[in-house]
Amino acid sequence: MPYRATTRTVLVLAAVMALLVAACSGGDDGDDDAAPTSTTEAPTAAPADDVARYILPPGNFGGLPPEESSLDQLPLYDGLTPLRGDVSDADIEEHFLPEDMEPIEPTTVEETGRDGLEILYDAYGVPHITGETRADVAFGAGWVTARDRDLLIRLARGPARAAALDIPGVDAFGLVTSGRPFVPSAEAEAQIDAQWDLIVDTYGEEGEEMLADAEAGAEGANAFYEAQGEPIEPPIDRNDILAVTAFIGSIFGSGGGGEADMATFLAQLQDALGEERGREAWEDAMLNLDPEAPTTIDEEFSYGPLTGGDVTGSVVLDAGSVESFEPVPDEEEAPADDAPAAVPASARVRPPAPPTPPADPAPGLVDAAAHPPDREASNFLVASPERSAPGLTQAVMGPQLGYYYPEIVEQVHLTGPDFEAQGAAVPGLTMYVLIGRTQDYAWSLTSAGHDVRDTFVEELCEPDGSAPTRATRSYRFEGECVPMEVFDAGTLDGEPVTYPVTEHGPIVGTATVDGTPVALSRQRSTFGRDGLNLKALKDMTEGEAETPEDFYEIADQFEFTFNWAYASRTDTAYYSSGRMPVRAPGLDRRLPTLGTGEYEWEGFLDQEAHPHAVGGPDGLLLNWNNQSAPGFLHGDSDGYGSVHQVELFAGLPEATELTDVVGTMNRAATEDVRSPAWPAVSEVLAGGEAPDALSAEVVALLDAWVDDDAPRLDADDDGEWDSPGPAIADALWEPLVRAAMAPVYGDQIEALAEVRDLDGTDGASYLDKDLRTLLGEDVDGPFALPYCGGGELEACQQDLWAAVASVAAVLAGELGEDPAAWLTEAERTTFVPGLIDDSMRETNRPTFQQVLQLATERPEGAGG
Repeated sequence: MPYRATTRTVLVLAAVMALLVAACSGGDDGDDDAAPTSTTEAPTAAPADDVARYILPPGNFGGLPPEESSLDQLPLYDGLTPLRGDVSDADIEEHFLPEDMEPIEPTTVEETGRDGLEILYDAYGVPHITGETRADVAFGAGWVTARDRDLLIRLARGPARAAALDIPGVDAFGLVTSGRPFVPSAEAEAQIDAQWDLIVDTYGEEGEEMLADAEAGAEGANAFYEAQGEPIEPPIDRNDILAVTAFIGSIFGSGGGGEADMATFLAQLQDALGEERGREAWEDAMLNLDPEAPTTIDEEFSYGPLTGGDVTGSVVLDAGSVESFEPVPDEEEAPADDAPAAVPASARVRPPAPPTPPADPAPGLVDAAAHPPDREASNFLVASPERSAPGLTQAVMGPQLGYYYPEIVEQVHLTGPDFEAQGAAVPGLTMYVLIGRTQDYAWSLTSAGHDVRDTFVEELCEPDGSAPTRATRSYRFEGECVPMEVFDAGTLDGEPVTYPVTEHGPIVGTATVDGTPVALSRQRSTFGRDGLNLKALKDMTEGEAETPEDFYEIADQFEFTFNWAYASRTDTAYYSSGRMPVRAPGLDRRLPTLGTGEYEWEGFLDQEAHPHAVGGPDGLLLNWNNQSAPGFLHGDSDGYGSVHQVELFAGLPEATELTDVVGTMNRAATEDVRSPAWPAVSEVLAGGEAPDALSAEVVALLDAWVDDDAPRLDADDDGEWDSPGPAIADALWEPLVRAAMAPVYGDQIEALAEVRDLDGTDGASYLDKDLRTLLGEDVDGPFALPYCGGGELEACQQDLWAAVASVAAVLAGELGEDPAAWLTEAERTTFVPGLIDDSMRETNRPTFQQVLQLATERPEGAGG
C-alpha cells in the first residue's frame, strides 16, 4: 500500500517546504535574534549525593507549529558555552535538566484511554510513562513518539527503509531532510520483515518479547492518530520500528567502505612519484596506527591493516577510473535490450564526486564512495570513583546527533513492572532507551566508524571494452560465471529504483584495473541484521548491566560500530562494539578485495578481541571519536594522527570534582582542535626571520591565542569572535599544511586534499609530526619521508614564513592593517532543515548530553 498523506500531512509538508524555500532564499538566519527565554524556571537541584542531569536542544517537542517545549532547552544549552572551563555546581543545575526519574513540575496528564497506563508530561515537555505491564509501557512509548515526532515519522518512514536496504548512491538521511518520498517495493518490505524472524530465531523467548514490544508500540502510535481523527496510512507497523533502527545505525554506526578512494589515491601517487616513493607518501598520509595517536585505553588490541602474509588479494584501481552508480532514472543512459550491461535502465553512471560535497548537492544523493557524515562532536569524560575527589563515579557524556528540528532522538522516562530508565530514545521502539540511565548505572555512545563494510572487485566475464563504465551481468566467483541479480528496491520520487547485486552486495560503481573493466560491490557485515541491535538497548534499559562483565556481553550484541561508556555506582568501563569481520590472509584492509571467492570473510571478532577496559588510564575514560586502543585500526580510510581533539581534555586534576569534568568538556568545546600542532609550527618559525612586521605580529597573536587555549568563542553574543585568533587560524592553517607537504606532493597535493582534511586535525598531524622530526625532537613513529623544506630546516622556515606573509597580506587587505582588530563574524549553529529560526553560539559538544555523579549506594527514596 502506498504511503498516502492525510490533509494534515499535506499541510505540514507544505509548511516544511515553504520554510525550506525561505531558508534557501536568504531568509533570516537567526544571527540577530537573541536566544529564546524559557518561561519555566530553571530546574531545582537533584539529591545532594546523586547528580543526574541531561539536555537536548532546542527542546523535546518536535512538531509544527513549535511550542514552548520545542525551544525551552536551547537557552540552557547555549548558556553553558561562554562559561568555558569556569563551571560551578550552580551552573550545572541551571544549564541541565534533572534526569532523576521525577517529572519537573508542573505536569500535565496525557489521556490515552488505556487502563494500566499513565503518561505525565513535565514542564519541559518530557513524557514520563508508567505502565502496569510491558505492553502498557510499549503502547505509551508509541503514543508519545507519534505525538512528539509526527513530522519526523511521516518524512522518515520510507527513507529509513532505504537505509536498511543499502541502496547504492542514496543518502537516506538526505531523503528525510529534503522531503523526497521513497516507497519500498514488496521485495524490499519482505527483506525487512525477515529480520523479525532472525530476531526470534536468535533470541528465542526474548525475541518474541521484542516482537510483542514492537507491535504494542505500533499500536500506541496508531491509537494516537486515531484519537486525532486522522489515521496514518498505511498504519505504523513493526517494520517501521525496525527500519528506524537501521536508519540510525547507517548514519552513526557504520564504517569502512572507502577502499576505492584509497586505492585510486595510491595509484595517483605511484604514477606521479614512482612506485616506492608513492607508496611511502601514501602510508604517511593514511595516519594508520600512529603510535602517537591518542587512544581511549592503553591496552593493545590487534586489528591492523594487514591480515598476514604477502598481500595477494587486494587490488589497486587505475587512477581516475572509478565511476559510481546513482539509482536515478535516465533513459538516455539505458543500454539496449541485447546489451550485456549489468546497469539496469533505472540506474545511470556518473563520475564520483569529491569526498566533500558541494554546497548544494542533489538532496538525498551522494557518491557511492563518499565518506559518512561528520560525527566529530560525540564525546565522553568518565572518572572512576578512585579518580574523583568525592570517591564517586563522575561523567559528562553524549553523542553528537546533529542539530535538527525535530531532533532525531527524544527524551523519555519509562517505568515498567520490573524496570525504570530515563534518557534519549530513537523514535521507533521508544521503550528501549538509546542513551541514558537506570537507577544504578548510565551509558552513552560515540561513533567508532569501525570497518564493517568492504569494497569487492568483481571480475567480469564479458567486459564491454567499448564502454568501460559499464559492467556485464556476470562475474567470476568460485571458478564460475555467476549472473548478477537485479534488486527492485521501490520508487524514489515515483520512479523505479533497481540495481545489480552480487554475492557481496549491491554494485556501487565500476573501475578499471590495468585497463580491464571491473565492477565494485560493497558488503556490510550488519546487512539484514539491523534489528538484532535492539536487544542490547533492551537489556541496558531493563537494568541487566549490573557489572562491567554484564555490560561487555550486552554491548557486544550491538553490531553497529560505537564506543560505549558505562558508569555505575561502583565501576566505570569501556567497550567498542561492531560486527568486525575476520578477513582472509593476504589482504590490506585499506584497499578493495578481489571478489573471486578466495578472500571471503572468515568470521567476526569475538567479545574479547574488542577494545574494552575497566576504569581506564589513570582512572579516566576519555573519548571524542578518537582511536579506541593501540593496534586497532578503525575504518579502512580513517586516519588517527598525533593531533586529535581528544587531547583538549588534558589537564583534569588528580582528584576531580564534577565541575572539573563538565568544565573541561565545555572549555574544549570552544577550543580550536588544530591548536595542539601550533607549538611545533611556532618553534620552526621562531628559528627563521619574519619577512615583515605584519607577519611577525600575526604569529605573535596566534602564540598568545593558543596559550589562552585557542578559544573560538563569542561570549558576549555580539556576532563576532572575541579574538582575532579564529580569523587568522582559519585563513592560515591549510596554506601552512600545503606549504609543508608540497616538496613531496607537488601537484598531487589536491589528491591528498580529497582524502584528508588539510584544514583539520589530519593537516595538523602532518605538520606536528613532520616539524618535530625536522626540529630533532624525539618522535615516535616518524614519517617515512621528510616533507617541509624537503627535510631542510632553513628551507622549511622560508616556505612557512612565505605562507604566513601571503595570508597576512590578504587579511590586511580585507580586514585592515591592525591584526588585533580582525574580529570576524562568529559562526552560529542553526537547526536543520530550517523549520525554526532560532540559533545558538557555535560549540563542539554533544547534542544530547548527560551529567552524572552517582553515590556508591542508591539514595533512599530514589525508587526502583
